Formats: sequence, structure tokens, C-alpha cells
Amino acid sequence: MHFARPKLQSQEADTTSSFNPLKMKDFANIYFVGCGGIGMAALVRYFLSKGKNVAGYDRTRTALTEQLAKEGAHVSYDDDMSAIPQQMRNPEDTLVVYTPAVPDENIPLSYFRNNGFQVIKRAALLGIITRNSKGICISGTHGKTTTSSMAAHILHTCKVGCNAFLGGILRNYNSNLLLSQTSPYSVIEADEYDRSFHQLTPYIAVITATDPDHLDIYGTPEAYRESFAVFTELIQDGGKLIVHKDINVHPRPKDTVTTYTYGRESGDFHAENIRHQDGTIYFDFCGPDIRINDITLGVPVEINIDNAVAALAACHLTGDMEPDKAKEAVGTFLGAERRFQFHLKTPEHVVIDDYAHHPDEIKASIASVKALFPDRKLTVAFQPHLYSRTRDFAKEFAQALSAADEVILLDIYPARELPIEGVTSKIIFDGLPQSQKKCMVSKDEFPEKIKEEGADVLLTVGAGDIYLKLDEVCRNLTGK
Repeated sequence: MHFARPKLQSQEADTTSSFNPLKMKDFANIYFVGCGGIGMAALVRYFLSKGKNVAGYDRTRTALTEQLAKEGAHVSYDDDMSAIPQQMRNPEDTLVVYTPAVPDENIPLSYFRNNGFQVIKRAALLGIITRNSKGICISGTHGKTTTSSMAAHILHTCKVGCNAFLGGILRNYNSNLLLSQTSPYSVIEADEYDRSFHQLTPYIAVITATDPDHLDIYGTPEAYRESFAVFTELIQDGGKLIVHKDINVHPRPKDTVTTYTYGRESGDFHAENIRHQDGTIYFDFCGPDIRINDITLGVPVEINIDNAVAALAACHLTGDMEPDKAKEAVGTFLGAERRFQFHLKTPEHVVIDDYAHHPDEIKASIASVKALFPDRKLTVAFQPHLYSRTRDFAKEFAQALSAADEVILLDIYPARELPIEGVTSKIIFDGLPQSQKKCMVSKDEFPEKIKEEGADVLLTVGAGDIYLKLDEVCRNLTGK
């Protein structure tokens, strides 16, 4: 989804009207402004399954928006007023949901705000869902998509099921939404951008990492970390909090909330007997009252040990996890699209795509590739995401990328932002070691660059649209 940069004051709840969740049944129609975002699309699908009339606007036509239309949503790409369906123009029975990526001056959004409609953020709608279910809310700078996807897959495999709203397409189901008409659980990726996760009321909350990010919103690392402390205050009475043992946050849950730690090899929940064999990672899952031996990681990446421990801990604390089924689920987990996804794997060439867009994520991704292919040359192609993030972490990006044998830098993917003077990929490029092989290319030039120079192991990283070039890259490498 591509929108201009929104006003940063938007962290406050929408004040267009007061919203009473008890009246949710009164809304026959729901209109989504920015319906093509991965998180919004899950809600579109959820309310289609509930029999609601669903429509929405997005600036960009994508495979996802076209699929939503096939599933029954009325999707328009024209922000002219005439594109809003007639049945969505009655404020008495139409709820309007928007994403913070949409600018305040957006025409459909302005129309709804100025004409008495209930207008709420996507996060507020997720909050309503958590208050009417047992919400398992996964937060953190890194790992939340994979951990929430794992937790959803575990609950699904254990037959207890869940309604899961995921930030990526889970490859086991080819969807970012899992549905259950009977499960009491909802699994939600708790996004800290724009303080969205402060709208949630978790039953079980997980914090995977708190490395500073989104400084365009928070201003300082301290304010960023404080937002996670606030998140812990929102856990329901009698709920549970699971925090990585290395996070730099002081949680403040209610006295009735039980707190647990987790980690790779220490914490209340942890892994033991970790071993690598034939490209596969095995470990034993251990907790205060549980042990599951010889678990196989379906996606054999080092960081997924931590993610699996967190997901298993959250599911175990529901009281509905079956150990044998949980072990099966972790072993059959295929991961979310763009999370360490293999696009090509032959003796001559390997191409892996990863959504990593924070320096620590890139560092972990590179380390994982090197562990899998220790004797092969690694080329990393990075498309920075956001001008503000590039500005704030240019030095750290260069340090993370310096572990690669060769670096290819693409132009910055702007997403919701307008350009910032003096901020380009070159500020990362200039921070790379002089001795490192490196170059800068446009996104369109990238496949040809690979065709000319080849690649032994190629890792593409970034939260933008670099992945759209991977089919062409693979064809150039294989000649097919």
C-alpha cells in the first residue's frame, strides 16, 4: 500500500465519535480506508466471514486487493466520492475503519469524518476483538509476525483453533487470517507503530524485543521502550505476560497478572539440547511444568528457536495445548511469506528473501544464512525502508551489512513518507568498509546486475517491494 506520510500526531485515538463496542451488531456495513494493507486485509476477511457487507479503498491495485474483491469485498482504487457504494453512505449502519498510513486529507476518510460516521483506527477494531475473546497478543521490534503465526498454527494443529490476524501471509494456509467459530482465542500481532497496541486488552501478552524503532513516532529510544511498559498495563486481570529475558523494559502488569521470562537457553521457558544436523535445527522445549523433546524447526533459522519458545509458551499457558500436536506444528510450520523464504535452492545458487528492515534483524538474518551456508559467498541486497529509519540507523545498517561478502544497495522505499533532504541509500553506502565489495543500483537495474555478476548465495532484505524482482532474478541466475 502506498500513501503519503500521515501527520505524526495520529497516535491519539480518533475523536470523530465515541464508539460503543456493544453496538457492533448494529453495523451491517464496514468500510476500510486502506484495505490493501496486510493487517487491514485480515479484518476485511474476518468481517466477510461474519456476514457483513464490506467495502474499501486502496490507492494501489495488488494481488491481495484483487483477491479480496473475489472473496466478496467491494474494492475501489479511485478516491473520488462516487466510488463509495451507496449502501455505505448511511452513518447509522456503517462503521469506517482506517489505517494510520492513510493521510488525514484522504477524500473518503474526510467524507466519513465530516458526515457523522463512526470512524476508528484498525487497532481499535482489534481491541474490540480482544475484549470479546482471549487475546494472545504478540509484540516486539522483531519476531512478532513469525511468533504469532507459529502460535496460530500450534492452536490450529491442536484442534482448539483460533481467530488469527497476522502481519504476513502464513504459507501453511496461504492467508493472513485463520478463522474458528468455536475457539475462545484470538491471536493478534500487536503493532507498536503509532502506539496501535495500546488499543488492545490481551489475555496473554508476549514481548519479543524492544530495540528502538519508529523514532519518527516516539522521538527517543526511552519513549519507544516506555510504550511497551504501557502495553503490559493493559493485560486482563488473571492474564499472563511472557517477556524475552534480554528486553530492556520494566513491565508494569497488574498484580493479578503472572509474568514469565523466555529465551534461547535460559528463562522460565527455554530451549535445551540445541543441535544442528543436515540443515535442520532440533531442540527440547522446557518450562516450569512442561518438557517436549526433539522438536524440529520447520524453518531452520537460529532466531526461530526464540520465536518457537515464545509461541509454545503462550499456547501452553492457555491450558489447551497438546504437547504431541504442538511438536508436530513447529515441525510443519512453513513460515510467513517474506520471512526467510527460499526462492531458489540449487547446488549452484541460493536465493533467500527476508522482510528484515531493522539493523538487528538484518544482522540476525545474515548470521542465519552464514550458519546454513558457511563456506559460500554471501551477497546481500538491501532496500532500505523509510527515509526516517534510514536517517536514524544509517550507521547501524552499515555495521550489520558489513558481515556480508558483497552488498548491493537499492533506493529507499518511501512507504508512508515523503523524502527527507540529504537522506538516500548513499549514507549507508558511505558507512560500509572501504574493502567491501559494494554498489548502488535502482530496483529496476537490480536483476540485470545479478545477471551480469551472478550470485552464489543471495539474500534480499527490506520491508519494501524488492521481492517483486525475485522471479526475474531467479530466471537470470538459472537461465530458465
